[in-house]
Amino acid sequence: MAASDAGTAPSYAGYAVKGQGQALEPFTYQPRPLGVTDVEIHIDHCGICATDLNTIDNPWGTVHYPVVPGHEIVGRVVAVGSDVRDLQVGQAVGVGPIVLSCMAKECDACSRGLEPHCLKVVGTYGYPYPDGEYSQGGYARAIRVHQHFVIPIPDGLDPAEAAPLLCAGTTVFVPMHRYKVQPGDHVGVLGIGGLGHLAIQFARGFGAKVTAITSSSGKRDECLKLGATQVVCITNKNEVTSLTRSLDYLVVASSSPHLNWNQLASLMRTFGKIVVVTSSKHKIDILPLSLLRNCVSVVGSLIGGCDEVAQMLTFAAKHQIHPWIQKLPMAEVNQGIKLLREGKVRYRLVLSNDA
Repeated sequence: MAASDAGTAPSYAGYAVKGQGQALEPFTYQPRPLGVTDVEIHIDHCGICATDLNTIDNPWGTVHYPVVPGHEIVGRVVAVGSDVRDLQVGQAVGVGPIVLSCMAKECDACSRGLEPHCLKVVGTYGYPYPDGEYSQGGYARAIRVHQHFVIPIPDGLDPAEAAPLLCAGTTVFVPMHRYKVQPGDHVGVLGIGGLGHLAIQFARGFGAKVTAITSSSGKRDECLKLGATQVVCITNKNEVTSLTRSLDYLVVASSSPHLNWNQLASLMRTFGKIVVVTSSKHKIDILPLSLLRNCVSVVGSLIGGCDEVAQMLTFAAKHQIHPWIQKLPMAEVNQGIKLLREGKVRYRLVLSNDA
């Protein structure tokens, strides 16, 4: 079924936060009109991301309520605008953390496939569109999105497992892809959680030797099962010292306030890269000499452009990368939020709508 730019739909049902720190409540809202380049998606699965907690808690006071969170969305196309050519009704697709950018050829970000860095980017939820209306996310039955930001799900990926790949998977894949991790490189992964357990698998897929670095001795067997070559406990001085000047890359997926950044720099080989993939509120405290001594760089990495997301999904299907997920019905979203807050998730939560 195709629709014109005047397309409408019955109200959507979802779960929204209506005020700072509040539980999510059932929420009904009118979707944006289906434009000629838009796609309507029935949502089958949506991951819960730590970013969603910031939307609920609103620590910076910037959230516009009510808001339907969720930006790890997988579902099926149910309608397309008249100018949509590459997506078909019934096709399995995903939507990640952004739903619009300027897409202009003269835009420094969009012209290079770096849509998340566009100055006019619209996040999947809680962001204003150019007309002032706010985006609503994936804790819902359906969503309407511009075709450019709708990513086909490759055959071979379980739809529920694909959901967390759209944010968490992209976050750890993109820096390995951009910095060209090669077979035989030594990649350290610090912090084995929702991001770290995927970083181990992606690094393994690139053919790297992978060292998992964790403060939890109870995760040792899990890290090896995920594909780590070895596991080092960050509190064991001898184990950490054994890594001195051995890592080509260190993916920091930990938000711990106790990280010793000078120590981490000492683990890097010449020209090694420390890649920060978490938005921790804690400062990076490091002496310049720790970087100068071995030409170490510290870089940040924020999700990825649409083409990179598609490449990540293809890579995940090819290399059998599987997020470890716990599934809950969409109606139990508040229980999912509670589990995430309490640190009881191993390693990603996925909400599912009834068939």
